[in-house]
Amino acid sequence: MRRALATVVATVCLASAAMADNAEWSQPTKPFRVVGNIYYVGTKGLAAYLITSGKQAILLDGTLKGTASLVEDNIAALGFKRSDIKIIVTSHAHYDHVAGVAQIKRDSGAKLYAIAADRWALENGLHDGETTYKRGTFPAVKVDHVLDDGEVVTLGDVSMKATLTPGHTPGCTTWSTSVSEAGRALKVVFPCSVTVAGNKLFGNKRYPGIVADFETSFDRLGGMTADVVLPAHPDIADIIGRAARRDAGEEDAFVDPALLGQIVEKSRAAFKKELARQKAKK
Repeated sequence: MRRALATVVATVCLASAAMADNAEWSQPTKPFRVVGNIYYVGTKGLAAYLITSGKQAILLDGTLKGTASLVEDNIAALGFKRSDIKIIVTSHAHYDHVAGVAQIKRDSGAKLYAIAADRWALENGLHDGETTYKRGTFPAVKVDHVLDDGEVVTLGDVSMKATLTPGHTPGCTTWSTSVSEAGRALKVVFPCSVTVAGNKLFGNKRYPGIVADFETSFDRLGGMTADVVLPAHPDIADIIGRAARRDAGEEDAFVDPALLGQIVEKSRAAFKKELARQKAKK
């Protein structure tokens, strides 16, 4: 598992650094319930999660501009209307996760909530910070409510906590909640990425505190506990594979209390390696 996880983290890091669309990012996949009131409504390669309270819902991430309609179709396939989405939240302001948000926000009438440090990128449709690749663009979208670090977003009986874990973007946000599954409470964490992914770690004039932010985020994420880990790139936690195993009879396929720590450990090691590489090139 550890070797496979290391490979996945490295693959995602390289893909993100290149900012080149992976074919699976646009590949449709059927929506499915993950645990409790959490549903996967993204594509095969990019996650979007619907967290429901009765006939109301919070949507986490919107995938690509070209796959926003796929997300909407997946939500409809679950028996929800677009107007049932009341709040949209984001993991981080990179085009592969938020380019579809403008369409879904417009079609649903939902309000967009985001941490202040990612507001500029969302409202300008442009990746923040200096990178080794051409800065990604996406349809700009207005933030209706600016979140504080640690703020809890509530909708009906759903409560989701926003924890700032910056570095990958200045406003990279890790979300956490609790659900009930088969009569037991499970802690669910939606970790924001902590991969370097082409960010300049030295001489980054737009984001001079990037190294310190990454180090803080590793500590923050490393201090969290999670029974279920749901990342923005599903491959990191084998979300699609776990769903298949669960449907085949493995009741606790999504429950993996060691997974978050493993992701943080591998990402921290990759960060240190990249930090040394960029330092040597200064």
